[in-house]
Amino acid sequence: MATYAIGDVQGCHDSLLALVKKIRFRKGRDHLWFVGDIVNRGPRSLDTLRAIRGLGEAATVVLGNHDLYLLMVAAGWKKRGKDDTIQPILDAPDADQLLDWLASRPLMHVAGRFAMVHAGLLPQWTIPQARALAGEVEAVLQGPGRQAFLADLAGNEPAAWSDALAGQDRLRCIVNAMTRMRFCSPDGLMEFKHKGPPDNAPEGALPWFAVPGRARGSHTVLAGHWSALGLHRAPGFVGLDTGCLWGGKLTAYRLEDGKVFQVGAVEARK
Repeated sequence: MATYAIGDVQGCHDSLLALVKKIRFRKGRDHLWFVGDIVNRGPRSLDTLRAIRGLGEAATVVLGNHDLYLLMVAAGWKKRGKDDTIQPILDAPDADQLLDWLASRPLMHVAGRFAMVHAGLLPQWTIPQARALAGEVEAVLQGPGRQAFLADLAGNEPAAWSDALAGQDRLRCIVNAMTRMRFCSPDGLMEFKHKGPPDNAPEGALPWFAVPGRARGSHTVLAGHWSALGLHRAPGFVGLDTGCLWGGKLTAYRLEDGKVFQVGAVEARK
């Protein structure tokens, strides 16, 4: 029995199948954790979504920014981008079931000494606090307030956390940290423009996981979202987005011993 955390799939269905074969995954014995962005921009988003949903309790998925983008487009609150590949999902006969399943996924997952989130955690958040904040978003996304939440989700503000935040501003700040953040200042001011490697950090900012004294406790945070970072290990952090979509690799990290498994991109964006 083993648990594998898998980096951003983004609709690269054949690459996922190759990785699952390489790790000799067995449903009912092993468990797969997905760091989010399971759909969009890759060529087979619909097949990927169906395949991961079909794993049932053998798969744990946290929401990424591309997954939320799909939900926003499907709800009519965001226009489709020219590079997206989600139309087959929207046209599928089981679209409603797939979208409802996706909306029921958590924003953050914590088990044992590991915490999984798509992008990152603000440095002042403890793991229990972050998990509780994720729960606030999940309660809205999975309840009758989903449409209103998705309608006003886009935007970069507020860019810093305050316990006094309320309503949609509070929820947007949580979502942006957990699904979009790469860099922030030591006191947690998020910066969303820069997407390059850590040595290209904007003035006054650091990679979120490198902020001194961040309140992670003894947990190791597993995340994706940052293909320019690649496979990256730092104290209390493992980055797993190795750019499969862009012709890189798809990565699995075995939680029990830290062993890494990779496959080259079977299909990639041109």
